[in-house]
Amino acid sequence: MNNTIIALTGYISWILVLLVILAAYRTQFAKKNQKSLKFKSDGSDTDALGERITRAQANCVESFSFIGGTMLLAIATGASVITDGLALYVLVARLAQSIVHLSSTSNMAIQIRFVFFLIQVVICIYWLYSISMKFL
Repeated sequence: MNNTIIALTGYISWILVLLVILAAYRTQFAKKNQKSLKFKSDGSDTDALGERITRAQANCVESFSFIGGTMLLAIATGASVITDGLALYVLVARLAQSIVHLSSTSNMAIQIRFVFFLIQVVICIYWLYSISMKFL
């Protein structure tokens, strides 16, 4: 198993972990506050922690299109040698972004989150360029 497959598996697993945390939190929140299990997709009908969990999980799903998609493209085209070197860094940046997102919404935390997001974006741009050059 190469680093791209490990990172992709880790990314998908992280989405699922956050989903389970969200489901458990929502269930406990509804039970404790005697609310319906129906909820708003942005988490605005819960407390601050519930909203952060909701957004952190949704943010992972939203970013999967370009992060996971690029890793899948590399695997499918036999170009994972291009993504292997930085794949684990992308996973660490994704985990760090989510953990900061879960822990705080202060201005400093938002800026730190953005740096971790930017790392992922820059690496994906580099990967896409490199993969494109391989096949042109």
